[in-house]
Amino acid sequence: MAPFLPPEVARQLGFYVYLSLDPRTNPVFYVGEVQGERVLAHLSEEGESRKVRMLHELRDLRLEPQIDVLAHRLPNEETALRIEAAVIDLLGPGALTNVVRGWKSVGLGRMSLSELSGHYAAGPVEITDPVLLIRLNQQYRHQMGALKLYEATRGVWKVAAARASTVRLALAVFEGVVREVYAIESWHPASTLAYQTRSAEDTDAPGRLEFSGHVAPEEIRDRYRGHSVRAYLNRNAQSPVLYVNA
Repeated sequence: MAPFLPPEVARQLGFYVYLSLDPRTNPVFYVGEVQGERVLAHLSEEGESRKVRMLHELRDLRLEPQIDVLAHRLPNEETALRIEAAVIDLLGPGALTNVVRGWKSVGLGRMSLSELSGHYAAGPVEITDPVLLIRLNQQYRHQMGALKLYEATRGVWKVAAARASTVRLALAVFEGVVREVYAIESWHPASTLAYQTRSAEDTDAPGRLEFSGHVAPEEIRDRYRGHSVRAYLNRNAQSPVLYVNA
């Protein structure tokens, strides 16, 4: 039987967070936040997402997902979004069909105490080398592996080859804090080099460049890594790359 929510019940739920479960074994496969009867709308979604594929798989077996309300009568949508993001972080995006981790989860979600300390207690640093600050606003994830961080940082960017060649270091920056420091060896047209953690579609950008390099020597790395470069950043700047001393 398809899940049903009487209108008079929906009106009393306010903002709420719900779970979609596979009725065969009861694992949660989707976490969402809604208001009113909108919880039922996702059951009729179409497309190529993992969630839609799961729904079709269940329908082929003449089954419907089990819908559980995790928290309801929440004071506002922001509270619901925060709970939704926390649950996604707890269960792990890999175990769910959610496309993204959740509202502001990259900056406010699950992270270790050392990461939190680095995030909020990072002291400012004076940049004395010719560097390229690269803001990883979309690609960065806490606890991401070294290779994934490197490949997110080294390409692909809209930079001029002549000016880029004057830069010695690339600083991977998230939320104004330097997460890693790379010594740049050379620049190449986008898609020249192979990536292990990114798709060809993601890195195929004609007219853009990528660099090859390695983690900077410890003396240089210690100078910048874990320090704040917020003083150099313009919050209104559209470009994710910024030259300093170059």
